[in-house]
Amino acid sequence: MLHLRRFARPSTLALAILLGMQGGAWAQQPTTDATAPSAKAPLPLEELRTFAEVLDRIKAAYVEPVDDKTLLENAIKGMLSNLDPHSAYLEPEAFAELQESTSGEFGGLGIEVGMEDGFIKVVSPIDDTPASKAGIEAGDLIVKIDGQPTKGMSMMDAVAKMRGKPGSSISLTLVREGGQPFEVKLTRAVIKVRSVKSQMLEPGYGYLRVTQFQVNSGEEVGKALARLKKDNGGKKLNGLVLDLRNNPGGVLQAAVEISDHFLTDGLIVYTKGRIANSELRFNADPTDASEGVPLVVLINGGSASASEIVAGALQDHKRGVLMGTDSFGKGSVQTVLPLNNDRALKLTTALYYTPNGRSIQAQGIEPDIKVERAKLTREQAAEGLREADLAGHLGNGNGGPDRPTSTQIASDSPRPQDDDYQLGQALNLLKGLNLTRGQ
Repeated sequence: MLHLRRFARPSTLALAILLGMQGGAWAQQPTTDATAPSAKAPLPLEELRTFAEVLDRIKAAYVEPVDDKTLLENAIKGMLSNLDPHSAYLEPEAFAELQESTSGEFGGLGIEVGMEDGFIKVVSPIDDTPASKAGIEAGDLIVKIDGQPTKGMSMMDAVAKMRGKPGSSISLTLVREGGQPFEVKLTRAVIKVRSVKSQMLEPGYGYLRVTQFQVNSGEEVGKALARLKKDNGGKKLNGLVLDLRNNPGGVLQAAVEISDHFLTDGLIVYTKGRIANSELRFNADPTDASEGVPLVVLINGGSASASEIVAGALQDHKRGVLMGTDSFGKGSVQTVLPLNNDRALKLTTALYYTPNGRSIQAQGIEPDIKVERAKLTREQAAEGLREADLAGHLGNGNGGPDRPTSTQIASDSPRPQDDDYQLGQALNLLKGLNLTRGQ
C-alpha cells in the first residue's frame, strides 16, 4: 500500500517520501539539486557506446522483434532494481495505483510484502482482510502466485498479480519457517484499511492498535485516546498498550503526529541524505494528548519503517517501555519523482534517524523487554475445597464476604489479552508499574 501526504512547502515538482515497505508520505520540496545531474560530471562515453551496441545487437539478433520503447523501459527498470529493493520505475499503471491508494481503499488481498533471497516475503497481513482471515503470517514466503514461481519476480509485478477485481480468486503457495510449501486459496476483496482501533482491556487500562500509518491516522489516534478516557469514566488511564506489531509503515506525517501525542518536546525523527532537500527534522509540541499515561509499546518483526519511527522516538525519550521482538529494520526513505507521460521514479534518497541519532536500516529497533510470541493453552485446574466450602467455617473477622469455590467468576466474554501472550505481558507490566508507584 502506498500512501501520500502533503507538507506545506512551495515547489515546482511533487516528490513523495516513502517510509513503509509499500507505504509513504507525500511531500513537496524544491528540486534544484534533487533532479538535475551535476554539470561537472562527464558523460561515461565508453559505457554509453556499450549500451548502444547491446541495444543494436538485441534488435538485430533476438529471436523475436523487440521495439525500442520496450528495450529502453526495461533498461530503466534494470538500473533502478539493481540499486536497492525499494527503488523502482513506475509505469503509468503503477504510478496511478500509488496515487489511488492514498484513500486506504483498493482491491486485493491485504498483504504488505518485501523481498528476501529473490522471493516475495510477507511483511505483515493487514487486519480484517482476506490475507489475515486465511491465516497468512508475517515472515511467510510467497513462492508461487497462481502456480507461477515468484523467484526472480519483481515486487511490483508480484503486487500487480495479487491485486485485482474484488470477488476474483487467487491461490498463493507459501513456505513458513523453512517448512513444506502449502497452498492458500483466497478471494480478493475491497480492502478498506481501518488503521486505528481501541478498546478497554480492563478498568483503567486501554489498548490502542495502529495497523498502518494513513493520512488521518494521527487524528484518529487523538480521538481514540479521548474515547478511552471517556470509557474509563472520564478519568485518566492507569496504563495504555500501543500495539504496532505487523504495522508495515505508511505516512511519515502520521508517524510524527502519533509520536507527538505522547511527547511534549524534543526531536521525533530526522532524515539525512546526499542532497539538502532530503534533510528534514520533526519536533514535538507541548500538547500531550496521552496525559503522560504509563505506556507499553508492542513491536515485532512486522513493525517496519514508520512504526520504527514511533517506537524509536518513544524509546529514545524514555516515554514508554518497548516490548516484543526486534523490528523489521527498514530505515530508508524513498522519493517519488514524477516524469513525463504519467511515469515516475521511486528512488531511495535518504535514511531516517531516531532522536538519539540511531539509524535503523538493516538493524531494526530492539525492544527493552524481549517477549516472543507464544500460544496459550489453558489447563482446567482441579477444583479443590476451600475453607469457605467447609461446613461450620468461621466468618471473616473483618466482615468480608465468604468466597467459596462456587463463587469463582469466569470472564463474561473473551478479552484480547486472554489469547495474546505478548499483550497479556504488556498489561501485567503496566499493572506492576502502577503497584510500584502506589497507584
